[in-house]
Amino acid sequence: MTKLKEKISEALSSVLPITCIVFLLSITITPMPIGTVLLFVLGAVLLVVGMGFFSLGADMSMMPMGDGIGNALVSSGKKVIMFIITFAIGFIVTIAEPDLTVLAHQVPGIPDRVLIWTVACGVGLFLMLSWIRIVFRVDLKYLLIFFYIVVFVLAFFSMDSFMAVAFDSGGVTTGPITVPFIMALGVGMANVRNAHAEEDSFGLVALGSIGPILAVLILGIVYHPKGASYTPFEMVHVETTKDVAKTFLAEMPRYVSEVSKALVPILGFFLLFQIITRYFKKKSVIKILVGTLYTYVGLILFLCGVNVGFMPAGYFIGSEIAALSYNWVLVPIGMVIGFYIVKAEPAVHVLNRQVEEVSSGAISSRGMLYSLSVGVGISLGIAMLRVLTGISIMYFLIPGYLIALLLSFFVPKVFTGIAFDSGGVASGPMTATFLLPLAMGACESLGGDVMMDAFGIVAMVAMTPLVTIQILGLMMRRKKKAVSLTQEEDEILAFEEVLDE
Repeated sequence: MTKLKEKISEALSSVLPITCIVFLLSITITPMPIGTVLLFVLGAVLLVVGMGFFSLGADMSMMPMGDGIGNALVSSGKKVIMFIITFAIGFIVTIAEPDLTVLAHQVPGIPDRVLIWTVACGVGLFLMLSWIRIVFRVDLKYLLIFFYIVVFVLAFFSMDSFMAVAFDSGGVTTGPITVPFIMALGVGMANVRNAHAEEDSFGLVALGSIGPILAVLILGIVYHPKGASYTPFEMVHVETTKDVAKTFLAEMPRYVSEVSKALVPILGFFLLFQIITRYFKKKSVIKILVGTLYTYVGLILFLCGVNVGFMPAGYFIGSEIAALSYNWVLVPIGMVIGFYIVKAEPAVHVLNRQVEEVSSGAISSRGMLYSLSVGVGISLGIAMLRVLTGISIMYFLIPGYLIALLLSFFVPKVFTGIAFDSGGVASGPMTATFLLPLAMGACESLGGDVMMDAFGIVAMVAMTPLVTIQILGLMMRRKKKAVSLTQEEDEILAFEEVLDE
């Protein structure tokens, strides 16, 4: 219970800033209906409790499960089996990802199942590629450069409406289910190769984010949807606390079902793995099962909170600000919201802890969080500028990724993997259920093209951390060099003093 209280306390400190910002906006420039406020408040409560349960559950189940399976796969030495299982893992955890389901519901013209299965195949194939990279020691940056060139070439041949959706798919794929499992899988694989464990531990999420982009772009070339018209967002009208409670209770079974469908395949895969290999001890199995229960409860509460409580608030704020005569304030407000909302992403905390543990404290979770916050803040500012002006997303994505890939030649290798992993992690359920509706509301209010101008916000959120995290790596490298030079100078002075004596 003590650990659970600690996790809930951490979640509260993460969610409180964005909650205060929404309240401040609701009593100043965007007065919200009382029903929408009540939905948001209860959503925030569920969000905090859900994050607490999820975070504890991920530590107890997803992380050790992924680490153990990754270690066992590489240790077995059976390459064909490793390929098949790695693809299966990528496919299963992606289908299980709630963020992807949220995005699929909001994309018109493409059946949910078609989009989800396309993305899942992309993740599975690139997770196999990640395994090849670790085993054969392929430099991550060269793989990233090659495949992002392929991505942008395909983008010119794909339907315009598919471009933003494709990049958004790459972002939402790496959410609260996928990240802890895949990151732990990478650590387990890398630990077998002790010589380069730190460098190889990161990069799976990065490559796993490229797969969906390529898959959806190819889908845009070969698949021609019919009736791809956008359906406007419908606000839920509630007036009393009783109405609020009824709304959440009515929606709760949906998320119970979604999370069950998400976790059952993963749990089934783990049990099958355990029956065949007997890798985990009985005590560890019990701990993983209990952790899975915590994860189950946490995800239900979290998803219900953000979808029912946060989505209407995001849409309303966006539409109201865009209707103002001084709607340019969307840009600075978006930057402030982006800076603080990333702290409420559950997978961000998983990544930060993993980075701190793998680097033995050399890379602090605080430095990581600050760099991510700055990156997401910038991306939200750009996203709101796109909504106001209609500028193509390619004018930002191409130079952004170019800068990120160029930086990879000047930072320590571990930071390239961390940075590209961070991009995927930052664009989680809060982006899909609050930031995307915020952009959609603003776009509808301005009479813009939602598919072209609002979609793509997830892609922007996923891109900017690639730059800010690597800048953090450059700063740390310079600091390390400065400390090293100081130590050398001290040693020389001490030696000269000895000679003088």
